[in-house]
Amino acid sequence: MIHFPGIIQNFYGYIQGQVDRNFRGTNHMGCRVGLTNVANKRILGTKNVLMKVANSCLTSGNAYFCGMCFLKKPVKYAMSYLPVVALLFSLLSCESMWKKDKDREPLARVGDSYLYRDDVLQLLGDNLSDQDSASFVTNYINNWATKQLLLNKARINLPEEKLADFEKLVADYRTDLYTRAYKEALVLQSEDTTISSVQLESFYEREKENFKLKEKLVKLRFIQLPNQFLNKSEVIEKLKRFSEEDLIYLDSIGVQFKKLNFNDSLWVPASRVIEEIPPMDYDNESRYLKKSQFFELEDALGVYLAKVLEVRQVNEIAPLSYIESTIRQVLLNRRKLDFIRKLETEIIDEATKEKEFEVYGQDE
Repeated sequence: MIHFPGIIQNFYGYIQGQVDRNFRGTNHMGCRVGLTNVANKRILGTKNVLMKVANSCLTSGNAYFCGMCFLKKPVKYAMSYLPVVALLFSLLSCESMWKKDKDREPLARVGDSYLYRDDVLQLLGDNLSDQDSASFVTNYINNWATKQLLLNKARINLPEEKLADFEKLVADYRTDLYTRAYKEALVLQSEDTTISSVQLESFYEREKENFKLKEKLVKLRFIQLPNQFLNKSEVIEKLKRFSEEDLIYLDSIGVQFKKLNFNDSLWVPASRVIEEIPPMDYDNESRYLKKSQFFELEDALGVYLAKVLEVRQVNEIAPLSYIESTIRQVLLNRRKLDFIRKLETEIIDEATKEKEFEVYGQDE
């Protein structure tokens, strides 16, 4: 329902009142809802296209823990014709709302509101059978009709003050949607997503006290072997030493391991390590997760070998590499907010300069 201020709103209210009175004189609120077999066939006989999203995994096989510019147009002459334009727009809008669209195929009607075939067709999925599609369409039509009938009843029976409050809420929400979408479009068009390493490091140094760890972090190499693995001692030796030749060898027999992580430059939360090594828990992890510590644990599921390189304890400053993505996002959000503030300031200044915006009752 579209409402216009002043005369336009009164005119629209008058017309709506006439329609409401007509509704009161008809049975079932003037509702006619039906879906024949022919209608079913018309809907189901058309091929549907669905958007399909494919999930992809970006983790590495040998790293187990890796998880508008403004359009400036003069409007000073157009403003003088605004009342006429608004009246014409209201008449055209009312006509389009109350009259059937002759170019579209209707499926159901409630009063002067129509549900069209293409409205329902776009909701059907390719994976539905004919029977399921027919059931979906029937239920959708009935739900649509129920909402329309309740809406008509609400407009008749609710107090005018309540209706006015709802219309204001709808108008405010519409304004927020449009303005937010416009600002987002401008941000996307002009946003520079490049964050240099200098910017990251500078922000990190200034704000590092805000990045204290709430959980222990470790860097480690890790392998899980089957219980009866024959060359365990050789694997232990190479995992400890971890030269280039050792890495090549371990990679070559990696298919025999149950799990592995050779990316020892990656900071991993202790909780993640505990998840992967069942014999370790929060009570005994401090015995194993220590700098330069090598440990071997075993249970019915296998043998767990790990070499710990570095450790960061709770309340220590988080390493930059661990929070780099967080800092990057913070900087991008700040850049976005700065852009929007500048945008809002410029649009007010421009409108004031072009005499499109002025505030009354203020001293010169």
